[in-house]
Amino acid sequence: MLDAILSQCLFHIFGTPKFILFFFISSFSYCQSLPPSQTIQHHYLYHNQNYTQLLTKNYNIIIVPFSFFPLHYSNQRMSQQWMKFLILMGVLMKTEGLYVGITKLRSAVARGAVCLDGSPPAYHLHRGHGTGINNWLVHIEGGGWCNNVTTCLERKYTHLGSSWKMDKQLAFSGILGNNPMFNPDFYNWNRVKIRYCDGASFTGNMEAVDTITKLHFRGARIWHAVIEDLLLKGMRKAKNAILSGCSAGGLTSILHCDSFRALLPIGTKVKCLSDAGYFINVKDVSGASHVASYFNQIVKLHGSARSLPASCTRNLRPDLCFFPQYMAKKIRTPLFILNAAYDSWQMKNILAPAAADPRGVWSDCKIDIKNCSTNQLTVMQDFRSEFLTALSKLGKSPSRGLFINSCYAHCQTETQETWFSHDSPSLHKTRIAKAVGDWFYDRRRLQMIDCAYPCDTSCHNRIFEPQEPHHHHHHHKGGGGRRWGNMLLQKLLIVLCLFGYVTTCY
Repeated sequence: MLDAILSQCLFHIFGTPKFILFFFISSFSYCQSLPPSQTIQHHYLYHNQNYTQLLTKNYNIIIVPFSFFPLHYSNQRMSQQWMKFLILMGVLMKTEGLYVGITKLRSAVARGAVCLDGSPPAYHLHRGHGTGINNWLVHIEGGGWCNNVTTCLERKYTHLGSSWKMDKQLAFSGILGNNPMFNPDFYNWNRVKIRYCDGASFTGNMEAVDTITKLHFRGARIWHAVIEDLLLKGMRKAKNAILSGCSAGGLTSILHCDSFRALLPIGTKVKCLSDAGYFINVKDVSGASHVASYFNQIVKLHGSARSLPASCTRNLRPDLCFFPQYMAKKIRTPLFILNAAYDSWQMKNILAPAAADPRGVWSDCKIDIKNCSTNQLTVMQDFRSEFLTALSKLGKSPSRGLFINSCYAHCQTETQETWFSHDSPSLHKTRIAKAVGDWFYDRRRLQMIDCAYPCDTSCHNRIFEPQEPHHHHHHHKGGGGRRWGNMLLQKLLIVLCLFGYVTTCY
């Protein structure tokens, strides 16, 4: 029983294996008693009478039978203390998963392809192998936008505006992971994460640089410089390619979808994936067109009009072409739209922004959807209806993929627990990774829209901290301190979880 609980505890905390942990167990019976997704039976087991060693690319777990130690000769308390000590030692030996080094494109500076502060653009590349050696997945980082000089100056001194502020190593997980068990269709592809440092979803195209602020609005140039560099590094031989992104990066993957296809060889199979990038033009709870005004300011400040798809700007104002519902219909490249119908970022910043809720009536609801009142849930259901209407404006296309779940979430491809683990969000028993893979390889048509909240029990609904910032909302926010803090928290969670179960199992 203890063996099974330890294994379950391990997989509930981490969707992906990335640590060293010692288990002192009496048998491997749990491999037969637990569902496959919760066990480690699919890995390579090497064992003899004294020890069993399990090795994978991301694991190094040593499993030692109880018989190796004279614990069963001791009293209960002694066995319990030994167990706690050994587990603690394993937790403290935890190692990190796949971290990929940064590439700064210094040659791009001469052509003016620079971040807000004038620093070179950057990306992280993990090379493919085997059958994936000529396949490329290019993923765009998210991180909101800046709509005026003040907000752009704030970003200028962070990793969202300067490559000098970016971590030299970045964790790759979810769709960027390299373990076939946890990223079955793309694990051996060339996987790239393009860092986001221009503040306008790679659309900025202003030649002038203000002599006082020294702000550069050159996102479109960054886009071309990075893609051209990747082509030189082997992407020009690509057989398969995906442009994907999260949030502001998900919007980029829509805006630049056809551009991406045009830059690749004619014979390449190219598709685009937008994760939480389908931002809709809807009025906020006060009746104001907050997001429309916000996007208009972004487009004007960054000079984005020339970089937005001409198929849209020929007929509509440039700022409207920043909304996928107006411009994505004309995209010729197959597009997969992955989005929560109750997208937590859109709820916090489009439906109920602080400016529309000066009394903070929506504050608790935005932190946790379970806190929402009946009236607030009604407003959110109306938002979902408007979201689905905006989605339907794209028209029907057999090549389009849809995965619209009824979760309070934002970005579901970058973390293992939402991308592909035993309890990942699913629609019709299909997890996100499986849906995207089936769609890309044309194994079946994937157009799934969830029932209304709260029907979906597979959701990983977000719960925010009360003071969590709004527009700077993404997972990798730079800073070694944040990463080490997360590591310590993970260790503490494991210890608490395991200790709690150990004490109740003896």
